[in-house]
Amino acid sequence: MSVVSLYKSGDNLDSEMDTERDSDSRPKTKPRIVIPESSIESQECETQPNHNESSHKASGNRKSESPGCRIPTIYFDDGMRSVDFVLVWDAFEDDAITEAAYQKRKVFEANLVADGLELEYVPQESNGLNFVKIHAPKEVLRRYGEILKLRMPMRKELCKLPREFRQNRLYNTPAFIAQMPAFQQVQSKTNFLVEEITSQWDKLKSYVIVDTEKFPEKNQRFTAVYSRDREYLFDVDSPCFFTPAIHSRIVQFILDRKKYSDKEHDDFSFGIEKLLNESVYSAAYPLHDGDLKQPGSLRYLLYNEWTAIRKWYRYQPLDYVKDYFGVKIGLYFAWLGFYTHMLLPAAIVGFLCFVYSCVTLYNNKPSEDICNSNNTIKMCPLCNHWCNYWDLTETCTHARITYLFDNAATVFFAVFMSFWAVLFLELWKRYSAEITHRWDLTGFDIQEEHPRPQYLARLAHVKRQEVNVVTNLPEPHVPFWRLRVPITIFSFSVVMLMVTMALATVVAIVVYRMSVLFSLRVYSDTVDNSQAILFTTATAACINLFFIVIFNWFYNYVAEYLTEFELLRTQTEFDDSLTLKIYLLQFVNYYASIFYIAFFKGKFIGSPKDYEKLFGFRQEECGPGGCLLELCIQLAIIMVGKQAMNTILEMLFPLFFKWLNTIKVKTGLTKDRSCKGERPQWLKDYKLVEWGPRSLFPEYLEMVLQYGFVTIFVAAFPLAPFFALLNNVLEMRLDARKLITFYRRPVSQRVRDIGVWYRILDSIGKLSVVTNGFIIAFTSEFIPRFIYRIYVSEDYSLNGYLNYSLSYFDSRDFENESLPRADNSHVVCRYPDFREPPWSDTPYARTPTYYHILAARLAFVVIFENVVAFIIIIIKWCIPDIPGELKDRIRREAYITNEIIIKQETIRAQNGYLYPSPTLHNDVVRNLRECPATPEQWDRLLSNSLAGTDFDLMVHSSGYPENKDNQDQTPMSI
Repeated sequence: MSVVSLYKSGDNLDSEMDTERDSDSRPKTKPRIVIPESSIESQECETQPNHNESSHKASGNRKSESPGCRIPTIYFDDGMRSVDFVLVWDAFEDDAITEAAYQKRKVFEANLVADGLELEYVPQESNGLNFVKIHAPKEVLRRYGEILKLRMPMRKELCKLPREFRQNRLYNTPAFIAQMPAFQQVQSKTNFLVEEITSQWDKLKSYVIVDTEKFPEKNQRFTAVYSRDREYLFDVDSPCFFTPAIHSRIVQFILDRKKYSDKEHDDFSFGIEKLLNESVYSAAYPLHDGDLKQPGSLRYLLYNEWTAIRKWYRYQPLDYVKDYFGVKIGLYFAWLGFYTHMLLPAAIVGFLCFVYSCVTLYNNKPSEDICNSNNTIKMCPLCNHWCNYWDLTETCTHARITYLFDNAATVFFAVFMSFWAVLFLELWKRYSAEITHRWDLTGFDIQEEHPRPQYLARLAHVKRQEVNVVTNLPEPHVPFWRLRVPITIFSFSVVMLMVTMALATVVAIVVYRMSVLFSLRVYSDTVDNSQAILFTTATAACINLFFIVIFNWFYNYVAEYLTEFELLRTQTEFDDSLTLKIYLLQFVNYYASIFYIAFFKGKFIGSPKDYEKLFGFRQEECGPGGCLLELCIQLAIIMVGKQAMNTILEMLFPLFFKWLNTIKVKTGLTKDRSCKGERPQWLKDYKLVEWGPRSLFPEYLEMVLQYGFVTIFVAAFPLAPFFALLNNVLEMRLDARKLITFYRRPVSQRVRDIGVWYRILDSIGKLSVVTNGFIIAFTSEFIPRFIYRIYVSEDYSLNGYLNYSLSYFDSRDFENESLPRADNSHVVCRYPDFREPPWSDTPYARTPTYYHILAARLAFVVIFENVVAFIIIIIKWCIPDIPGELKDRIRREAYITNEIIIKQETIRAQNGYLYPSPTLHNDVVRNLRECPATPEQWDRLLSNSLAGTDFDLMVHSSGYPENKDNQDQTPMSI
């Protein structure tokens, strides 16, 4: 059978092999028998959905556009050249009107013009704002497209499959069998049932997936690294070949590297970033493609369809988000959407575990023994001298609430979440591989990045240079002992100081809890122990959250300063280092108090005869049921409170800064010029908030910290995934609305993945296995109860467990400073521990039961972690990082694209075109479009072994069907 016959021409390989995902506007499609002719229609451009004629007229500032082609909405005065970037300076700003500032702008703009950019100056506004419009002509785009190694779509007509190979023999075999008379009746009956089921399913699915009428499916083509030497492979003359995102990216690249001083050896004076810092310019940004309230632009469509909270249930149009904001932002929303979808099963299981706890609440024997005990169990004082004996029934509420989070269902959920964390990362790697292939990022590498301008500026005084092994260009050498080592030591020392500050805050919170609990016990006779513990824990958690928020702001500034000080070469290295620093500081800031309650509180208190003291004070104790309830309260307040505060502040801050910019713009602006609807887009965008190079960082950080709450301490708070899901459904739409409403349009950035965040997530997943194991073993009462059921109880129940878990103490053995002031009578009180009674031969020594339970706890941790680790290894082995179909697709595309390039080079050599030219004669173009014409040639091309090819990661395409005009051929689908 022909290899070509295995692939339908009407359906691309992506639709055959793809898995259903929220990043796409289409559901998973299965092989179809009938291929409609309309399915092979092509679109000219892939950057914006089609709009009807009325929507074009409504935009008010559009030129006439070709169907499906997104052309920038803002132009120079000639109405032809697009505005790719805008520079702004303020004549009312003192630093901007000095002679030095004028000279810097003059030199800088002259260098931009010398490099080929075209500038147009807008007459000064009455409010003092001066706008400089920048346009990148085609020659500049071609030159820098080659420098940046951009991957661009190849000519769609270079290679086409003959029409006769459109039908897939393998998949269409049932269609030919169904034409037999014997099968006609069976086919008519089954078709009705299948069509009815399919219709209902499609109708249900249409409410969730992306609306394809508003966001049509994206056409993908073969791509290759752009080179002017091989320009004949690309449709450079197409108005949409260089998209607006590429325009702004190239202009930004030029602005970052042009000098603003004409002094020969002034190597520090370059880059728009320094000019902005010196207030020579007020802003530099690309333009949005239209107003939020005017139809006809992609911004308007995304605002109404993507950011609308009322459409929270729909998948995101990620292809269009990527086209408008760039890969970096698109990948963030792809990850956030995937993470939110994965939270759904975790939230359901966690909620069911909580429901189970509520249903069985009154069946828990230990808590019922506390609440319904007929005998008074007098407990030892909670503090020295000032506190009195108290009745165990006072902790009834505390005991019952503790059971909601400390039962067998919680243990099951902790195991479940350990596997969930692994599945989340493994499935994300597969999903990410699909996204990166679809967005043409598989071959993108960090080594393609150029050095940061700030890096070169700080090393301008270094005379020694070395050749970069990748770019083969000389770069300054960083002295190891003179610069690298001192900077690293300084940075490490400051980070450790910040960590110490966070730990000091935890100690202060501990002192606060001890003081408040002491005060409530001494000065308030109406407050029982349950109320005192709950009140103290809740208020301490709120205070801790306040300090966390304050420290977060301080940490961000310190971490950014240290990272800038470390001389990191590329922007990716800079971002990764900054991410690790801030996450380490935030990790200690958020989780330190939680780790203290989970693993240290109440573990080293001693006995009433000889309490262990810290700084002369008696340490905090846990209640009879352990510290799990306090841990749960701490988690709930910090997690939910953090999410609520971040959501409110993330919306208020951009709104506030936009309001300030609006006041600045309108101050001094003449009335006729400020009339709504007549203001140009560059003035509207200036009122928006600047989107900095690290503006996406806090969004990732917030979600990764939430992921830590969901996984690391989930054994103490099973509802964490449920609250995280509710937050993320809202967060996704609010982030989108904030980005498209309050911020200037970001410059498109290409990244290959989520970067260092994946390594952090992977580390959290591994840490969660350890922490959940220790929480179950040492913080909860699961192991003592298990030991009691197996070895002590006669009927495997918890009858008598309460008495089993409490030890005896004779009040005559109190030290003088510990003796209760209000009651000096002889009393035998109880306290939670496993120690010998005072009448034994070794009073208050550890009992054998204590060591049996300790051994069981350690054994549980070892068994739990090893079993989970073993299953994790199996899961990772069973789920490859890249689907096999995708690997084959990438290799096949790379191989065939290479064959196309070789064939075109051969044709050019035969026609005497050894050197490329921007335009080719018609006869040569016709030759370039020639491809294998016979089935034997196609079979030989497609059936060759692809193993070991050097072009596995060279080009990518989903191979969507194209070519509406040519009815006897369809583009090659692979």
